[in-house]
Amino acid sequence: MMFLSSSNGIGGRIKSSADDFIVKEITKQGLVLELNTRYNLGSEPGKFSVFVLQKRNWNTNEALIKIAKRLGHGKKSIGYAGLKDRIATTVQLASIFGVKPEDLEKVKIKDISINGAWESSKGIEMGELLGNSFIVKIRDPKKDEGLIERILNELNGIFPNYFDRQRFGLRENNHIIGMKIIKGDFEGAVFEYLTSTNKEKNELAVEARKRLAIERDFKKALEYFPKYLKYERSVIEYLSRYNNYANAIRRLPRGISLMFVHAVEDYIFNKALEKRVAEKNIEIGKDEISCKQNSYGFPNIDDRVVGKEGKFPLFVLVGYESKEEEISEYEKEVMQELGISKEDFKIKSMPELSMKGSYRACFVPFKEFSYKVEDNVEMSFSIPAGSYATILLNEFIKSPELGFS
Repeated sequence: MMFLSSSNGIGGRIKSSADDFIVKEITKQGLVLELNTRYNLGSEPGKFSVFVLQKRNWNTNEALIKIAKRLGHGKKSIGYAGLKDRIATTVQLASIFGVKPEDLEKVKIKDISINGAWESSKGIEMGELLGNSFIVKIRDPKKDEGLIERILNELNGIFPNYFDRQRFGLRENNHIIGMKIIKGDFEGAVFEYLTSTNKEKNELAVEARKRLAIERDFKKALEYFPKYLKYERSVIEYLSRYNNYANAIRRLPRGISLMFVHAVEDYIFNKALEKRVAEKNIEIGKDEISCKQNSYGFPNIDDRVVGKEGKFPLFVLVGYESKEEEISEYEKEVMQELGISKEDFKIKSMPELSMKGSYRACFVPFKEFSYKVEDNVEMSFSIPAGSYATILLNEFIKSPELGFS
C-alpha cells in the first residue's frame, strides 16, 4: 500500500479487543449516535420499527438476524445503513418490519442492546448515513507525539480512500475470482474459489482444497470437504451432479457472487490510486471529474462537476456504462496491465452480475481528530461512509497487516 504521508509509523496493534475499537454511526441528519444513550428520533405510524442497535463482538448482519429470529422474523425483515465490524463496540441505526417497538425493546441477547425504538413508515436502507465516528486504541506503539504531529501535517486533513483488504476476502482472492467471471472463465473462477489456499488458516481446509485441485473429483470432495465450508460444499454438490460451472456459481448467494465482481472494480481503483498517491497528485485536474461536499464536509458523490469547482477528485468504479472520458489515465493503465476493458463488466452469460459502474472519491477528509498518548495511543476521528478507519490508522501505524496487499 502506498502511503500519502512519508514519515515512519508509530507501529502498534489495533482491535486487540472489542473495547479498543468503538464505532459510532453519523446519521444522515448529522447526529453522532453515542454509546449507552437512549434515543427516540421521531415516531410516525407505520409497519417498521427503527431502533438504535448497540453491539459488541457481533457483526451487523449476524446481530440483526439473531434479533429477527427471536421475534419470529427472517433476514428480509431487517435493514441497516452500514455494516460495522465484529471486533468492535458499535452503535448504529437499524430497522425491522412487522414488529412493534415495545416488543423489540424486550429482546435480551448477550452483548446486544436496543437503545430506543420507534414506529416508522419506512425502514433503514443501505447507505443512509453520512459517516462514522471512531475511538481507537493503538496498543504497544512508539509513544512519539512529534511523529504523530508530523504525519498529521503531511496528511493535511485528508487520506487516500483505498478499499480495505477485507473487500478482497480472507484469502484475498475475491478479485481473482471476479476477473475470471468477467472474462467468462467460469470453470477457472470455481476452482479459484474452491481450491486457493492463500492465507487459509484451517489445516483441514488447506488439505481439502489441495486435494480437490489435484483430483478434481466433486463426488469424492463431498466426503472430505469440511462441513463449515457450507458455500463451497453447495457448489461442489451441484458439480457432483451437473457439468455447468456458471450455474455452480449461481448456487452461491447473489451477494457473494456480486462481491467477486465488485472486488475487480475495487482492485482497479486501489491500484490506480496507488499510482496517483506515488505522484503525490492530490489536486483536481481541469478536465477531471470531482464532487462537492455535503453539509458535514464529506464528499457528495451525487453532486458531480468537472474540474476545480468540485472539492474532491473522483475515480470511476469501472463498469460497462462508464464514460470513456471519465476513466482516468491511472485506471486505464491498470486495466491495460490486467487485460480488462469496461465492456468486460457486461457479463453476457451471467447478466445478473454485470456492473454499470459508479464513482468514488480518491481522497477523503478526516474530521474531529484528536489523540492522547498514555500507556497506549488513543485516536478519535470521523470519516465518510464507505471509507475505512484502518486505512487512515495505517498512515500513522505503517503496518503490513493493515490496508491492502
